[in-house]
Amino acid sequence: MNLKYTVDKETSGKTVKHILKKQLKLSERLIKKLKRQGKILCNNRPVYVNAVVCENDIIEVDLDFDDSGIFIQPEDIPIDIIYEDEFLIALNKQPGIVVHPTCSHPGGTLANAVAFHLQKKGIVKKIRPVIRLDRDTSGIIIFAKNPYCQEFLIRQMNDKTFIKEYIGIVHKVLENDNGTIDLPIARKPGSIMLRHISPDGDPAVTHYTVLERLNGATLVKFRLETGRTHQIRVHCQAIGHPLLGDTLYPFEDTPYSLSGNNPHITQANTPSITSGIITRQALHSQRAVFLHPFTKKILEITAPIPEDMKSALEILRK
Repeated sequence: MNLKYTVDKETSGKTVKHILKKQLKLSERLIKKLKRQGKILCNNRPVYVNAVVCENDIIEVDLDFDDSGIFIQPEDIPIDIIYEDEFLIALNKQPGIVVHPTCSHPGGTLANAVAFHLQKKGIVKKIRPVIRLDRDTSGIIIFAKNPYCQEFLIRQMNDKTFIKEYIGIVHKVLENDNGTIDLPIARKPGSIMLRHISPDGDPAVTHYTVLERLNGATLVKFRLETGRTHQIRVHCQAIGHPLLGDTLYPFEDTPYSLSGNNPHITQANTPSITSGIITRQALHSQRAVFLHPFTKKILEITAPIPEDMKSALEILRK
């Protein structure tokens, strides 16, 4: 698994490090790892990163290096693989499973499952999640198989060129066919987990499109411009249309509005007949579109809607 760059007239006279950072887009941290393990070559020979290159020199980076990192115990947990190649793996996450081990969930996570899947192939690598989802949110999860892929994909997210789309079912009927929720999100005082809308929070932008108006609810497509913790859930609560089944962010007496006028609210903010139809937040990561780290071609990944949301929709269409 190698990266190569042939030096041209414009980059002739630059250092190897310049090529690695500017042309191959490697981070300082990754360059240091590669340097320590002798994985940086010029014309098939190890080279110092401060060496000056000439036209037609071939700079090569070997990404097949010791990257075991923190050990994650492999566990034989069923996974639904949507896409896999030697660079990344995309899964359709089921609700109720945690993505990565934490103090409260040291095992039984998707990362443990991926470690087992790779172990069966004789691969022992650090598990690198690129997309994370809440425990009870379903849909697309992506794991990178090396640090370069992880950095490449995260950089697309930071540049807002990585498209992430979700579908969700919200309480009550949204009047507008589409809109943008632009409300900053911060950690809620006194809570480790909860977030809320705050003028002192980080910028958070969610675009939404109504897909179907139902009996007391709305099926909505969400596209994230930013990626704050619980962003869609907090934004839906803030506009008076919380996600069905969301116990962390349910109805509030007064929906939040920084301006004092909330154009998204169309009905009184009271519990509706849709309560109890689904036992977790009705949110699913349905589509991801991004530039593949190695082929440099657009890759589109989709995950089918889960059965519990299908059942909820059938009830709400009656």
